[in-house]
Amino acid sequence: MDASSHGGSSQPIQVPHVPCLGCGCACDDIVLTVREGRITAAEHACPLGVAWFGDGSVPGAVRVDGREASLTEALDAAAALLDGARGRVLVFLGGDLTCGAQGAALALADRLRAATDGLVSDAAAEGFLAGQRRGRATATLGEIRNRADLVVFWGVDPELRYPRYRSRYATTPSGLHLRRGERNRVVVSVSVGADVGPPDTDLRLELAPEQEVAALAELRARLLGRSLGAAAGLPAGLADLAEQLVKAKYVAIVHDGEPGAERRSPERAEGLVALAQALNGPTRAALSTLRGGGNRSGAEATITWQTGFPFAVDFSRGAPRYRPDRRAAELLAGGALSAALVAGSPASVPVALHRELGQVAVVAVGPKASEAPFTTRVAIDTGVAGIHEAGLGYRMDEVPLPLQAVLPGPRAARDTLQQLGDRLARPLVEAGR
Repeated sequence: MDASSHGGSSQPIQVPHVPCLGCGCACDDIVLTVREGRITAAEHACPLGVAWFGDGSVPGAVRVDGREASLTEALDAAAALLDGARGRVLVFLGGDLTCGAQGAALALADRLRAATDGLVSDAAAEGFLAGQRRGRATATLGEIRNRADLVVFWGVDPELRYPRYRSRYATTPSGLHLRRGERNRVVVSVSVGADVGPPDTDLRLELAPEQEVAALAELRARLLGRSLGAAAGLPAGLADLAEQLVKAKYVAIVHDGEPGAERRSPERAEGLVALAQALNGPTRAALSTLRGGGNRSGAEATITWQTGFPFAVDFSRGAPRYRPDRRAAELLAGGALSAALVAGSPASVPVALHRELGQVAVVAVGPKASEAPFTTRVAIDTGVAGIHEAGLGYRMDEVPLPLQAVLPGPRAARDTLQQLGDRLARPLVEAGR
């Protein structure tokens, strides 16, 4: 049931099966209660989900140079600003957009010959690059729930940032081939310095950050009945873990694709990918990468679908180029850009970029754009994907989910970005001149 047409009803309305973008789990069993245009309850939601939904209220302001303006005036001003900086624009994909809105932002980047960036952290980027070099052995969360009889939490306790991951997918629930749930599973916790694993597991292993890459290499060697001689100084439990890995029917290695408390080696992602691949011989294994919310996985899927690359795509030469070595912070700090379009929630933009964005003219289109923590020349508030705007969103395992519009919003981000694109002057090559 779609409650968007009943936003002002005085009677409570329950909307079932609402996906939550509070984290990358995108739990789709949430039941929202809506009354008088506000969300009053979010059944089954974890604390992150409750905070993400809030009461569903968002501002609907439109501002040009800090003053209230009409939507037409703001779109005209934004188009003039971005057109004037063509070839020197950053399009940043923030959170809480549908895939359709993300696609509209990428179409603008193409028209503007812009550089693009988004919410792919350095930690996640290393995982993408490792996967491109080696391939990846992955699985859906449903496959892990139904088959994984050994779950290894590597340097992450999902309870902290992904509260329902264990209860829905990896530890507690029964599965098609694991009818007794957690009694059919062996759970291992590997802590790496301050990045600690869950405390309530069958086997616990503690590594210093500088031991992590060597431990991954040693585990791969032990799968082949060898040793690299790297075991000196490594915990004795490493041999027990290697034995458990070989005995299992299906191994899920779970790690965090978002930044942790420890500074990670660039070789860490490669080691995890390689370990999962090595296990697909003596047994079956998958690497499960935990990702944050706001449909950031959808942004990566959308940009890959439209350009062939998952992030950091540059359109400055008229065709998409992959530039993972030149991210937004470097481009802004180097003075290569003079304007930026932040599409999506400005609150999701990393704090490290706020100062650099303050050095260029910024157009912000997205939820709470008028409350951006950096200066904007044009700000247009929109609704939130999955609360005010329907469309498509992606779970952390790249499974698409339909998003509902449960409340009326100020305006749709996708439509607003498309209207902005319609106002841009066509490049000469497009006009056929």
